Amino acid sequence: MFILERFKPVEFLTVALLIILIVYLIRKSIELFFDKTSFLDVKREETLMHFTNQVTKVLGLVFFFIYLLSHFFEWTKLFAGSAVVAGALALILQHIIRDYLMGLTYLFERQIHHGDYVIINGERQGKIEEISMRYLKIRQYDGYLYSISYSNITELQNGNRGMRRVNESLVLNYRQNPDDAFKVMEEVAQTCNEKYGDYLLKDENGLPMESFKFNQITELNVDFRGHRYSLSGLVNEADFVEASKRVRYELAMAAYNYDLMMAESPTTSH
Repeated sequence: MFILERFKPVEFLTVALLIILIVYLIRKSIELFFDKTSFLDVKREETLMHFTNQVTKVLGLVFFFIYLLSHFFEWTKLFAGSAVVAGALALILQHIIRDYLMGLTYLFERQIHHGDYVIINGERQGKIEEISMRYLKIRQYDGYLYSISYSNITELQNGNRGMRRVNESLVLNYRQNPDDAFKVMEEVAQTCNEKYGDYLLKDENGLPMESFKFNQITELNVDFRGHRYSLSGLVNEADFVEASKRVRYELAMAAYNYDLMMAESPTTSH
């Protein structure tokens, strides 16, 4: 099976350098193309360049290893004589191909861009740091880098580029008087507009596109504990995290100052 006589270090090195050169020229050509054109926005160009770099790197390595291993293995005999290996490789490739196809779908349907803020499967959230051929990597706010293959993404929420909607809430006990809660929540919304108006997204006239506002009761009997009273506002994407923290603080202070009845677990003993 092994054909050691075909081992040629100089030839292997030459092929490796040639592949590196081709990868560099492809990347440089695409970069120059984007520099000379303007039919795509900057965010889209960054995403395509990032994806191209990942694709060319993987393809370059694949072609080199195929070339290298072809000098040591007779591929036709290997696959013809081992149905088990061929079957296992087919299963592996099936999963990989699925990841590739779903990744291309996310990319070319413009569902994701490099630098977007996303929430994956309702659990992980952060900014997209890398878009590879098989994986999406996001940098969470705790600093951890989270990687997930495209085929394992069942739900992807993408914050609007340039704008984000803060949506915070209090779950109050069902015994809480709604009229009293409404007055407090309206006051919190007014306080947020006065104190954190700089975070709000402005139109061309400098006016807020959507101020902080009380959305009344958005959900009844949450987990059999109480009702959800929500407050929202449209803010700049860069200010989303800080604005959310501030709004949560104001809600917590209001609940404390006005002694609102917070929802409790059904198992809580009294």
